[in-house]
Amino acid sequence: MSWHAPGPVLSLHEVPAGGAAPGIARDASTSDLPLTAGTRLAFEVAAEGRYCLGFHRVHGRDDRTWVQCADQAPADRGHQCSRCFVQDDARFMHDFHRSGIAPPGLKRYLDQPHWLYVATFADGSTKVGTASHPRKRARLVEQGALVAQFVAHAVDGRVVRILEDEVTRTLGLQQAVRSGTKAAALCAPLPAAQLERVNDGFALATRGLLESGPAIEGIEGIDGTEGFEVVHEEFDPPPSWSAVLGHGAPQPYPGALVHGRHGFTVRGILGPSALVSIDGTDLLFVVDLAQLKGRRLRFGAFATPVPAVQEVLF
Repeated sequence: MSWHAPGPVLSLHEVPAGGAAPGIARDASTSDLPLTAGTRLAFEVAAEGRYCLGFHRVHGRDDRTWVQCADQAPADRGHQCSRCFVQDDARFMHDFHRSGIAPPGLKRYLDQPHWLYVATFADGSTKVGTASHPRKRARLVEQGALVAQFVAHAVDGRVVRILEDEVTRTLGLQQAVRSGTKAAALCAPLPAAQLERVNDGFALATRGLLESGPAIEGIEGIDGTEGFEVVHEEFDPPPSWSAVLGHGAPQPYPGALVHGRHGFTVRGILGPSALVSIDGTDLLFVVDLAQLKGRRLRFGAFATPVPAVQEVLF
């Protein structure tokens, strides 16, 4: 599940019939299924567990190559097998500001302006994060932040990650929010005004920390405040998100997408979550599409059974 310029898509990699024999690379065609309103998704999970999604070679600021897993192996490190993990240039990204170690292409990618942001989700969960300049807005769209502010503009990816760690250490802001938490929160989102107050509070505290000269100058790897500037800029979510948020109180999707058969119609997308309808009921449900990452699916004429809990709701 990802967001491209035209909108959200499900990125698919076709596995040849019979899969791939160990040690033998087979070509896999790729395609994007647009997740526009009215799109029907019907599939069964064809295998247990996740499968490796290969690795990336980073060549520069906006140039990278995806390499598929030669063995089509099960994933044992997140969404990668061990072999692909050690070949992935991107794995150095989150520790480069401490180690200084990274392939040349990744260093070129990190050697560009980056942004520090504070993002708040539907239940008030708030995180601090970073984004490269070209992906400034896309990063927040993919994550599904309902309210967010950019709080600092850094000269490169090293400085911005040092700032991110300091905000977490000093203010306690987390650096990740689970996709399942985001989806569950959309079933009962807090009022917009309350989310804005939560975000404003954390953004104000973060800017205050970054503007405190002596404290910042004492951070290892930061040369005073020359490597960044504090900014005040709000994130503008896609207009389509208002349609997802305007459907009253949708229900959690009945079951997980990690096994079994499923069939539903997409009514809207917000970040990694989808508002969907199920045949046989007027209720709407929120499903976490991030669960599909690395799963093997077989498409067909499947349908999600109407959950019995609907009788209680009436």
